[in-house]
Amino acid sequence: MLPFFVYGTLRPGESNHDLFLRGRVRSEEPATMRGVVLYDGPGYPYAVEEPGGVVVGEVVTALPEDYAELLGILDRLEEYAPGDPANLYERVERPATLGDGRVVRAWVYVAAPAVAERLRARGKRIESGDWRGR
Repeated sequence: MLPFFVYGTLRPGESNHDLFLRGRVRSEEPATMRGVVLYDGPGYPYAVEEPGGVVVGEVVTALPEDYAELLGILDRLEEYAPGDPANLYERVERPATLGDGRVVRAWVYVAAPAVAERLRARGKRIESGDWRGR
């Protein structure tokens, strides 16, 4: 049961946080993730894997009794289905660094390869790595 690294509309105070995470999480901790950069999307960001990048977000730990349901909900929200070539995002396991320096493994939704290629070619990169500060 890995926590989730969230960097866009699922962050506390953002539109999807209350809709999908409220009442289902045990903790939310500020964190960063290396090896990814952000691109602006249509009302939400995309994380794209890129060496040297850093993204700002939170590590969200689900309540154990809600984990399986939440995993399914977030997969549907992110339009992710394992092995589907039409995915907008892929769910991958990556290290995230918490504010106190601890490193934890977390799920993160990154742009699927075809989407990432389009974003690198003509997307608007969020240089700060923080969607809130775009």
